[in-house]
Amino acid sequence: MLNTFRFVLLLSVVVWVGGLIFFTFFVAPSIFKVLPRELAGELVSNIFPKYWALGYVAGVLSLASLLAISFIEKAFPAARILLLAFMTALTFYSGMVMAPEARAAQVELKTAKEPARVQELKSEFRAAHMKSYAVNIAVIVSGVVFVFFTARSSRL
Repeated sequence: MLNTFRFVLLLSVVVWVGGLIFFTFFVAPSIFKVLPRELAGELVSNIFPKYWALGYVAGVLSLASLLAISFIEKAFPAARILLLAFMTALTFYSGMVMAPEARAAQVELKTAKEPARVQELKSEFRAAHMKSYAVNIAVIVSGVVFVFFTARSSRL
C-alpha cells in the first residue's frame, strides 16, 4: 500500500509540474506566435479548463498521498505538505476565482463600443492576466522546490 501512495504522489506531482512548465513556456508562447491574437486567445481559453482540471486532480491526489504516507510512516514532512497545500489552493483559486473574472472581462470587451470602456476592460484583462501568470509561476516554483526536497529526502 505504501508503494502505491508513493507512486501516486510522484506521478501526480511530475505530471502536474511538467504540464505547467510545458504549457507555460512552450505551448502558450507557440500558440500566440503562430496564430492571430484573437484566435490564439480562444484556443488557450479552450485549453485552460483542462489545464486547471489537471492541477485540481494532481493537487488533491498528491496531497492525499503524502498525508497517507505521513500517517503510515508516522513522519510528517510539514514543509512538503504545506507546499502541496499551497500549490493546490493557488490552482483552485486561479481556476475558480481568477479565470471567471478574466473571462467576464473578455466577454464584455467583445461587445463594448465606447472607447473609454474598451480601454478600461483591456486594462482589467491585462491585470487579471498578469495576476494569473504570477500565480502560475508561484505554483511552478513551489512544485520544483517540492521535487527538490523530495529528491533529497530518504523518505517520501
